[in-house]
Amino acid sequence: MTRSVLHKNAALLLAGLALAGTAALPRPATAQDGGATAPAPPAAAGQATAAPRDPQVMRGEYLARAGDCISCHTRPQGLPFAGGLPLATPFGTIVSTNITPDPEQGIGGYTQEDFNRALREGRAKDGRHLYPAMPYTNFARLNDADLQALYRYFMKGVPAAKQDNARTDLRWPFSMRWLMAGWNMLYLPAKPYDNDAARSPEWNRGAYLVQGLGHCSACHTPRSITGAEKGSTERDGEVFLSGAVIDGWYAQPLRNTATPGLATWLPQDIVDYLKTGRTGHTAAFGPMTQVVANSTQHLTREDLAAIATYLKSLGGENAAPPAAAAPAAPASDPTTLALRDGRFGQRGALVYLNNCSACHRSDGQGAQRTFPTLARNSAVAAKDPTSLIRLVLQGSAMPHTTEAPSALAMPGFGWRLSDDNVADVLSFVRGSWGNQAAPVSPQEVGKIRGELAKSAKAGN
Repeated sequence: MTRSVLHKNAALLLAGLALAGTAALPRPATAQDGGATAPAPPAAAGQATAAPRDPQVMRGEYLARAGDCISCHTRPQGLPFAGGLPLATPFGTIVSTNITPDPEQGIGGYTQEDFNRALREGRAKDGRHLYPAMPYTNFARLNDADLQALYRYFMKGVPAAKQDNARTDLRWPFSMRWLMAGWNMLYLPAKPYDNDAARSPEWNRGAYLVQGLGHCSACHTPRSITGAEKGSTERDGEVFLSGAVIDGWYAQPLRNTATPGLATWLPQDIVDYLKTGRTGHTAAFGPMTQVVANSTQHLTREDLAAIATYLKSLGGENAAPPAAAAPAAPASDPTTLALRDGRFGQRGALVYLNNCSACHRSDGQGAQRTFPTLARNSAVAAKDPTSLIRLVLQGSAMPHTTEAPSALAMPGFGWRLSDDNVADVLSFVRGSWGNQAAPVSPQEVGKIRGELAKSAKAGN
């Protein structure tokens, strides 16, 4: 669940809206997972949660966590699931809807069939087409049992809430919802997920979660000129989960391929990352911190392991073994020795020493699960440096999770570093300690700095 992005036409805009998020939403209550027990449903202030021990409600709440429904359907300082989150675009603003069981503003009047139609077909109770800001093309893969549990949760486990929200405001012709009918004919899956008999139950569970409720492809798969994902399953080839820029951040490839990719990640690394927001070599940043905090940390380790199994199967035949792909940078590394000897022949070396080495160290190794390593880090080596530039300019914080509650943060350096400084230090990092990524230009930095300034001025 994501923030809006710029697109070239109406279909691209509307589909791309499914890729966006927001920076500051109420964090749902946490609970220990395991077995059939799901985290306690988030309750509105001053209201008790209904039927907390109903197994179907509890199952539905767990599934709503997996879908990260709260992130898009809760505005900052708003009531949980009461909508009101604005998604601003050059064509107008889409506002998320109230999905509490309030009969007037929410979905209290929805039957199970109405609910299923909304998630599988993108149609409201009155027949109106929904915009794909709600990723119903992913949710269309859900099975009947999960839809029933989700419906039970939203009707019985979420407090009804009234909240005055702004209205969706798209300019003509984008305001004509019926245009989505043709788009749906082309891109809406015809049926729910069907298990692959040649694969293990764990693999199928991971595929079901990634393709369905997790809607990972909404951010991590590039889109065509029509706004559709270029690949929605592993059968669509290498483009599926191959990485994409979304709202000023680069969503990393989730394929088991050489850098950039998951080839250097063990399955346990993926589980730890989704559960805690950090591993021994990297940490969540940008919009992914919200995904971890609001969604993946609440999943069972069995489900996270299934996700890891599925992701590691994508492109795995060409991947190097993790142990061979990511050796530790030795103390004899030329970059390390040069920094320790005070030799700054490389552009960006002095900028790194003055601004970065206190946390990430002269050998680029950082401090495990505290300051991420920069040596052979898949995020550092990403083909698109957008996220790295934004991290240096703006900073970011790790998510707060039950198992890793310290939300450690990296400050932004945009106030003190010029475009040339940022380009130099990132080029230095992307070419040191075994990294072999392309350099960053001052023009790339300037473009992103300008976009951040424009966004800040607009109040986003």
